[in-house]
Amino acid sequence: MSIERRHRAPQDFWDTLRPSTQSRIGLGRVGDALPTASVLEFRSAHAAARDAVHLPLDVSALATRVEAVGLGTPVTVRSRATSRPEYLRRPDLGRLPADLTPIPHTGADLGFVLGDGLSPRALMDHGAPLLAALAEELAGTYSIAPPVIATQARVALGDHIATAMGVRTLVVLIGERPGLSVADSLGIYLTHLPEPGRTDADRNCISNIHPPEGLGYRQAAKVVSSLISGARKLGRSGVDLKDTSRTDELVATEVLTIPGPAV
Repeated sequence: MSIERRHRAPQDFWDTLRPSTQSRIGLGRVGDALPTASVLEFRSAHAAARDAVHLPLDVSALATRVEAVGLGTPVTVRSRATSRPEYLRRPDLGRLPADLTPIPHTGADLGFVLGDGLSPRALMDHGAPLLAALAEELAGTYSIAPPVIATQARVALGDHIATAMGVRTLVVLIGERPGLSVADSLGIYLTHLPEPGRTDADRNCISNIHPPEGLGYRQAAKVVSSLISGARKLGRSGVDLKDTSRTDELVATEVLTIPGPAV
């Protein structure tokens, strides 16, 4: 093997693997340091992640998109965190509501809360189309309360909102903590029979929603539908509730591929 080929082979190996992941692998080196292009790309990703956290949510624009989904005029509330710096320093305030009086009590089966969380950018990019996919998947089966937009929100703020709504099952769409690969990932947290004091063990999470690289809207909606159905049968959500949507698809595929009897 030539010297040139021995030097190229490791990089060829990484070039083959790199398209399969968003992780930074096989970046190479220049002396004892990373190549300049890799360093600049890392700094750019870090800046994008920081911007995603601090970017203010355009509530008016989001409300217009959410109302267009057709679930009613959204109500806007906020947590007790009065600013972004306070929200980041005091997670406890992000879990408590400032004022819930604008929220109508509907007694519906489902309630949706769209929270900015740690990535308002993710909610702006994916919140309305994800809500539309959820509405298409669920509206024919369950009654749905008008959606609520929550700012400076942590997941547990949804429990207080759900109590004001009077819904049996709550679905929170919230911006996830940005990383150096993805700054606009949205997560869903589902809680059956929500009330203040619920813990993360009482919820089911669907994360990494950011098509086209992450989970798609329709895929996420199907998982939510499966979890809601399971929660209503089980009487609770959380660690005891498992997603069976993919299992059902595998079973259906196996049934279709089983050869029929010889005739």
